[in-house]
Order: sequence, then C-alpha cells, then structure tokens
Amino acid sequence: MSYELDPLPYDYDALEPHISEQVLTWHHDTHHQGYVNGWNSAEETLEANREGGDFGSSAGAIRNVTHNGCGHILHDLFWNCMSPEGGDEPSGALADRIEEDFGSYEAWKGEFEAAASAAGGWALLVYDSFSNQLRNVVVDKHDQGALWGSHPILALDVWEHSYYHDYGPARGDFVDNYFEVVDWEEPSARYEQAVELFE
Repeated sequence: MSYELDPLPYDYDALEPHISEQVLTWHHDTHHQGYVNGWNSAEETLEANREGGDFGSSAGAIRNVTHNGCGHILHDLFWNCMSPEGGDEPSGALADRIEEDFGSYEAWKGEFEAAASAAGGWALLVYDSFSNQLRNVVVDKHDQGALWGSHPILALDVWEHSYYHDYGPARGDFVDNYFEVVDWEEPSARYEQAVELFE
C-alpha cells in the first residue's frame, strides 16, 4: 500500500490572516509530504526485509512507520479541522459531551490551551474508548504521550514550523488564532463515529 498526500481542503491563502499562505504552503507541501514519503519508505523497507529474510533494519523501519504514520494521520486531521468558515463553537452531540465531560466549553478550551502550551508536538482532543469519555492529550513529537484506545477528534499542531513564521515565539497567539479557524464539522463527525463504535 502506498500513501499519498491529499490536497488541502481549501486554498493556501484561505486561513489568512490567522495562518499565512506561506506557512500553509511550507507546512503542507514540504513538511507533511515528508511524513508521507517517510512512511512509504519505511513500508518498502519492511516489505523488502520480509521477502529477503533479513531483519537487521526492521526495528528502525518499524519506528519510522510509527513516527511518519502518526505525522501523516495527525496532519491530515489538522487540515480538516480548519476552514475559512470556522471560528464557531461546537454544537449538537459533541457540544453536549464536552459540557458533560469537562463541565463547560470554556473549561474544555482552557484545558486544551494548557495542553497546547505544554506539548512538544500536538494538543489533541480524543475520545478515550477505555473510559468512554473525551480527554485532552499532550503528545510530544507525533506519538509520545498518546493514549492507547483513544481516537483523535481535534488536532492542533504546535511544532514551531506551524507558527514561527507568523507569530515568532508567541505560541499562545497562534493558539488563539487557531480557534478563529476551527471548523467543528469534522471533529463532530469523528466523535459520532467513535461513540457508535464503543458506546
């Protein structure tokens, strides 16, 4: 199986002034493409090792599948959690669940912002299928700190390549502006899929 980079679901300048055309171009076309290439390369190595019966490089390739695969999956979710029509709050079943599990939207958002300030990679809202509840998760790199059995609902990339060109070291300003473009349609659909599977 070969993985491909999907085009952005909007124009490169569609999220301005919150995220610049330049950042989206670099981030999507170069950085995200690198994870797709890395995943494909790791899979090719594993396949060749299986066919040849030589597993000397397999452990490294397995790690590369995890790192690059998570990078590809989370970036794909990140792009789809934003749109030019974003900036609202969640509604419907996801909004109700956020209030149930966090007490209020404001409490969830404050905790999510705390996760974003601490992460060395990603702040995620996930559905924890073990505990049957929503959680905020701090993930370093792409896979360190992830919770087994959890399903990403909302993703915020806080690696420096996501914001330094636009905001310099002011990560908090980037996080504030992320909420100006968050589109809850994708997270709501992902939440409903997770609940359908596990509740």
